[in-house]
Amino acid sequence: MLKLEEQQFLGEASCALSEIITKSNRSLTLDLTHGEEYTGLSCPQNCGRLALHAEECISSKTAAEMILRCSELEHKNLFSRTDPFLVISRYVDGGLSIPVCKTEVIRSDLKPTWKPVFLNIQQVGSKDSPLVIECFNFNSSGKHDLIGKLKKSLLDLEKLHSSGTGENLALPTAAGDKILKSQLFVDTFSESTQHTFLDYLAAGFEVNFMVAVDFTASNGNPRLPDSLHYIDPSGRPNAYQRAILEVGEVLQFYDSDRRFPAWGFGARPIDGPVCHCFNLNGSSTYCEVEGIQGIMMAYTSALLNVSLAGPTLFGPVISNAAQIAGQSLANGHHRYFVLLIITDGVVTDLQETKDALVKASDLPLSILIVGVGGADFKEMEVLDADKGERLESSNGRVATRDIVQFVPFRDVQNGEISVVQELLAELPTQFLSYMRSRDIRPSY
Repeated sequence: MLKLEEQQFLGEASCALSEIITKSNRSLTLDLTHGEEYTGLSCPQNCGRLALHAEECISSKTAAEMILRCSELEHKNLFSRTDPFLVISRYVDGGLSIPVCKTEVIRSDLKPTWKPVFLNIQQVGSKDSPLVIECFNFNSSGKHDLIGKLKKSLLDLEKLHSSGTGENLALPTAAGDKILKSQLFVDTFSESTQHTFLDYLAAGFEVNFMVAVDFTASNGNPRLPDSLHYIDPSGRPNAYQRAILEVGEVLQFYDSDRRFPAWGFGARPIDGPVCHCFNLNGSSTYCEVEGIQGIMMAYTSALLNVSLAGPTLFGPVISNAAQIAGQSLANGHHRYFVLLIITDGVVTDLQETKDALVKASDLPLSILIVGVGGADFKEMEVLDADKGERLESSNGRVATRDIVQFVPFRDVQNGEISVVQELLAELPTQFLSYMRSRDIRPSY
């Protein structure tokens, strides 16, 4: 309600939220500055200090864990079997419903296995708040067919489990709800404490950052201004530098030693063959660099010491990252790894990449992919399992979880959402899905 233009400006400060919450007491003190807009003001040089403290606002960490199963589902596809999944929504004012949970797609060509569902009780209101449970048939087009639905609270679902009985689904029609033979069963129901991302950080878990940069020839000659790798003398960062800076400046605070593995791929080192995973720092023995500025310096130096080549292969860098994550897991370290891949083109070794990702889905690893330039990245979206279908390897193995987030840089660089927001939106969920799948709990 204050008119700020009438108040005396004392100073300003900025930081990443991750810088506060990774402190042992979640507190941080910053020096206040005048800022660029106020450099002409006659203010004392010492503007004071600002103390910040962060707390997680969540009243309940109690969650209901259930395995929901449907039987006798109607076949929606004439020439194929049904691939069902469930969407659970809560009611809000005005009769609207908001999705709070979606189960995995049950693949008809595999042995049907209904996976556990976790619902935070605070998230749905209370145990007696009404929920809408809808069963859909998955379509790769994204237009999923409604098989049937029902309305139940968590209390109702708990009673279904206790009784061992099922509840019939209904299908809305113009003449009213049609009761179906299809039934919903609650095979398991239990309540447990669901630890949050911040709980793990407070217990000493770390998130370690890694980066891989595309040096294929399709990026253009780095010496020319139209190249995606062009280093602007004015200091304006190119798309690769922006992605490294924006993501790295958030993730660096989750990493205590701030030594980051950094690789390049798709280039020919001086007097050598094309390499699909080389150390960005030029070393033949170690891949780590010091801090985000170390990545930036290694990237600039590499542009002067390699020849851009091709093709675009992700398999080798993903395998390298997975090896580091696997070694850390074997040594009992409380670490989770995030690999940022920045590329200008569609991956050439798509199946090999899928194989590497399926294998890596068992490890404490997430992979962020940023597509820069004007290429058509539709094929890349196959790697990001946001539409519900898990990746499958060449030998038929399905990924245990979704570990990929893909974002075309052009989709966010002119919008209100930053690359960081879009890329990191799923990271806490991926982190928690790994910890819960392994039953790893924070110990203080």
